[in-house]
Amino acid sequence: MKKNFSFSRSCGLILIGVVLSGCPAAKQTEPAVEGKLVIKGSNTIGEELAPKLIAEYKKERPKVTVELESKGTASGFAALFAGDCDVAGASRVINNDELTQAHSKGIDFNIYTIGSYSVAVVMNAANTLTNLTRDQVRDLFTGVAQNWKDVGGPDAPVHLYIRDPISGTYLGFRELAMENKNYAANVKTFTNYAAIVRAVAQDTNGVGYASFDLLTKPGVKSVSIRGVAPNALTVNEGQYPFSRIVRFYTNKAKESAPARDFVRFVQSPRGQEILEENGFVRLY
Repeated sequence: MKKNFSFSRSCGLILIGVVLSGCPAAKQTEPAVEGKLVIKGSNTIGEELAPKLIAEYKKERPKVTVELESKGTASGFAALFAGDCDVAGASRVINNDELTQAHSKGIDFNIYTIGSYSVAVVMNAANTLTNLTRDQVRDLFTGVAQNWKDVGGPDAPVHLYIRDPISGTYLGFRELAMENKNYAANVKTFTNYAAIVRAVAQDTNGVGYASFDLLTKPGVKSVSIRGVAPNALTVNEGQYPFSRIVRFYTNKAKESAPARDFVRFVQSPRGQEILEENGFVRLY
C-alpha cells in the first residue's frame, strides 16, 4: 500500500508539472512611463497634428506631462542643441549650419521618420484640366496666370482659395509649390482644408489645395503634377513633388524614456492612423 501511494503521489506531481509547464508565463507588466516631455519645432507638425497625437498618447500615459512649442523647424533644432527640449520636430532635413552646431556641441542624433506632409491641388469637378506642371501651379497661386486659358483651361477667371496666413500650411505650400514667392492679391483664405474644399466645390472657376483625405469629397477633383497623381504610393516612392517627409530628432546621448515612448507611439498603427486622419501620409 505504501508503495502504491508513493507511485500515485509521484504521478500526481508529474501531472501537475506537465500542466504548469503548458501554461503561458505571466505577462510582464510594462513599467509606467512618467515625467516631462518637451517637443519644439515645426509648425507643420505642431499646428494641428502634434496636439492630437499628444492627446491620444496621454490616454495611455497620463503621468507624462507634455509641453509643445511650434515656432518652426529651426527653433526646434536650436532648442535641442541648447538642451531645452527632448524632441525637435522637423519638416525638412537638418542643414549644414545646424549640423556644424550639433557637431561643435558633440551632439549625435536619433532620427525618426514619422510620415509625410503632402498637399494636393484641388479644382472644381467641372474643370476640364486634369494635369498641371509645377510652373503652372506656381503661376496660378502667385497670380501670374489669372485666366484658366493661361494654363490650358477654359476662358474663365481663376479664383484662388488658400489657408490663412497664420497657418503652417500657408507657408508650407508656398515653399513646396510656389518657389517661396508671394501669393496673389486676390485670394480668399480659410482656417482649414475642409472649408477650402467646400468653397472650390461651389465655384466652377475655383482652385485651392487640400490634404489627401479630402480628395474624394463631392464637387472637387485632384490634379496630377506632370503626370504624377497625389496618393500615398507616389509620396512614399518620392515621386509626388508637393510632399515633404516629417521627422523627429532627439539627442542620442540624452534621449529620455518619455521621448522614446512618444516616438514609438507615433510610429505605431494608432499613431499612423492619426497622421492619416489629419491629412498626412503614413509610412509604408
